[in-house]
Amino acid sequence: MSGREKIPYGRQWIDKDDIDSVIQSLKGDMITGGPFVELFEKELASRFDADYAVVFNSGTSALHAAYHAAWLDAGHTFITSAMTFAATVNAGLYLGASPRFADIEPDTGNINPDNIEALIDETTTLIVPVHYAGQPADMERIAGIASDKGLKVIEDASHAPGAVYKDTKTGSCAYSDMTVFSFHPVKHFTTGEGGAVLTNDTDTAERLCRFRNHGITRTDFEKESHGGWYMEMQELGFNYRMCDIQAALGVSQLKKLDMFIEKRRDISIKYDEAFMENQLIETPPYRPRTMHSYHLYPVRVSVDRKEFYERLHAEGILAQVHYVPVYQHPFYRENGFEDFSLPETEEFYKKVISLPMFPLMSEKETDRVIDVVNKTLEELG
Repeated sequence: MSGREKIPYGRQWIDKDDIDSVIQSLKGDMITGGPFVELFEKELASRFDADYAVVFNSGTSALHAAYHAAWLDAGHTFITSAMTFAATVNAGLYLGASPRFADIEPDTGNINPDNIEALIDETTTLIVPVHYAGQPADMERIAGIASDKGLKVIEDASHAPGAVYKDTKTGSCAYSDMTVFSFHPVKHFTTGEGGAVLTNDTDTAERLCRFRNHGITRTDFEKESHGGWYMEMQELGFNYRMCDIQAALGVSQLKKLDMFIEKRRDISIKYDEAFMENQLIETPPYRPRTMHSYHLYPVRVSVDRKEFYERLHAEGILAQVHYVPVYQHPFYRENGFEDFSLPETEEFYKKVISLPMFPLMSEKETDRVIDVVNKTLEELG
């Protein structure tokens, strides 16, 4: 390619307000778990209409904690999608549980509720729908299945802050026991690394807080307190705490979430219009009474996807593929999924590619992506 600047598939937005917030935290007395952590949790819960938000040092640790708080354990099974990042599934393995993969809807990439019930047996305790790319899964149907079978539901909403499903915000837990967010730099807003679990249940929130702090509590003792210094480790937990520096960045970033989503949707509209008449590319679908938050803009192409990917990269358009189906990774192939196959998941994977999508994208960059995509499709078609 020429000396033109590369356009990544995602990039964080950091401005002076964010930097000032982080500097303020560095000047405070506590830079581990301090006032910004408490403030960030309060503002997350308020923004997403949940009773509690508990923050963690990564989206993965948030998933691990949520599964623990749902009492997922060795010998249990949980149902999820394979069209996701491996952490969604790995977090269950950390607790000794086993995944069962349901096939997806062929257009959204979300778990297909039609495929869930056949996977449920006496070992199943949990369903984990993934809101792929920011498009909410069919939560009403999933919640109905879970209620009928006595199962818990945890939404992996790492892609979906700002999404709306049937007039409810993703994160409100209107159809679930918990919702998990990720604050990785390519997500909607960032804390560098970080995550959160939102819930409306007091006991669940307390269990999440213990788990991120080595299983230790400074209240609700099982034995008599020895004095003001006393604490108890009541279960095996981890050091999954978010520091105040991260939370300070999160507090500032959260204020810009509506603007970030608006810019993502503006790009999506431009992409939709540009590719509407092209028979070689399928754009993300719309669903009634939902609002897509566009963490990703995944298209499905009817040309050689590998060649398409390589030509885009040669032009500086750093598109990405989301995702290799989890069960196709060598670790999973070697641990029970050697001959496993899901037809819709694999067909989706063969065609899907994520085009650049982030709030800092300029109109000129968006036009460049459109031009290169259309030119490349014409050459390969």
